Amino acid sequence: MPPVIKGMSVFGVRGRKANEVVLLLEEYEAIRLLDYQLMNQEEAAKHMEISRPTLTRVYEEARRKVARAFVEGRDILIRGGNFYFESNWFKCNDCKVSFSNYEEPQPACPVCGSADTISLNDFFKQEE
Repeated sequence: MPPVIKGMSVFGVRGRKANEVVLLLEEYEAIRLLDYQLMNQEEAAKHMEISRPTLTRVYEEARRKVARAFVEGRDILIRGGNFYFESNWFKCNDCKVSFSNYEEPQPACPVCGSADTISLNDFFKQEE
């Protein structure tokens, strides 16, 4: 499942927009699996379909980025990287709900009925 947010913003620091830290989706996933779901590295690497040494490198880089954001008062943006979602996930631009849909290329929101939806593959793409 994709992240429920696209990033986090710092409170009380001016001029932080130029100093954003970009957390790649695979880095977010490593933190989610290891620190939130409390998987061990072998389980997390298998879940992500990568080697354990690769997971360790991804996780260490993610931790450094999060630490830099905390210490330096930077926003964290989650986007880009090598990722795919197991099903077609969409986000409603009106009510902000995320939902999966296997059949329609651009479905209406199941909660509010809005046609203003976006594929989360597009939503989390690396912005230039």
